[in-house]
Amino acid sequence: MSEFLVVDGVCAGYGAAQVLHEVSVSVAQGEVCAILGPNGAGKTTLLRTASGMVRARAGSVRVDGVVLGRSTPESVARLGVAHVPQGRGTFAPLTVAENLRVGAFTRRDTAAIRADLDKVFGYFPILKDKLRQQAGGLSGGQQQMLALGRALMMRPRLLLLDEPSLGLSPLVTQELFAIIAAVNEADGTTVVVVEQNAHLALAIADRAHVLETGRVVLSGTPAQIDADDHIARSYLGYQA
Repeated sequence: MSEFLVVDGVCAGYGAAQVLHEVSVSVAQGEVCAILGPNGAGKTTLLRTASGMVRARAGSVRVDGVVLGRSTPESVARLGVAHVPQGRGTFAPLTVAENLRVGAFTRRDTAAIRADLDKVFGYFPILKDKLRQQAGGLSGGQQQMLALGRALMMRPRLLLLDEPSLGLSPLVTQELFAIIAAVNEADGTTVVVVEQNAHLALAIADRAHVLETGRVVLSGTPAQIDADDHIARSYLGYQA
């Protein structure tokens, strides 16, 4: 299986502050990869670097063999990368329908767009009932559904999810992760998910990387991550 996302020795940060220190992770095509670790570990910065929002100061990022370099987020999106940021990032003044149309802005295949819209409604029926409602008036769970639905309207090859469970109830969180797994299985979409709920993330992941203070401290399968007692207690918040 070929590597679809390769982050190789990346250093990145904001202004004078360096957040990532020679981080290397890889994600195979069609794989679900969990990025775990404590707050401030650099997980969000890693996703922002992979989506072109933050430029690497050293090292490289490749998506399906294309080196991002100084690529803009728009050009990265055209490679098939959809980024759902922490805090959902919906356009609050726009309606649900308008948000979903924004997700398909790079596409011209009208019939396929309609089919994908029906698929989104299959995953999230509540969105169809609220098409004319402003996104800002939705509940937190519904906004997260809309953010993921808008990303799916891009028909992404790589889906980057930053803390999708943040602020959601346990039931909604479980439903959301089940849908993420279904999208991966049905469409072969490569998924990278940053998540504080290690149990949920590892349950759907093929591979995981644990970050601490901007460095990768462990990489492996979910079973290998779970089996490391030190990592489980220190970085994942539970006893292995």
